[in-house]
Amino acid sequence: MVPQFVILALVGAGLYAGYRWLSHTAQEITADVRRKEDELRRRAAVLEKDMGVLEYDPATGVYRPKRH
Repeated sequence: MVPQFVILALVGAGLYAGYRWLSHTAQEITADVRRKEDELRRRAAVLEKDMGVLEYDPATGVYRPKRH
């Protein structure tokens, strides 16, 4: 009976350690995803500018903000 109890205790400890590792890893991944989302939102806020009306510049071939 004692060897079976020892094996059961070792299996239980292994399962618990695996659960703790998996939980910790999932929390790290979630935190990393949130940081990346925040960084993307900050970058998008910088990129979103209202340039007003654009006009074509035939000399350069690009559109530029219309001068008032």
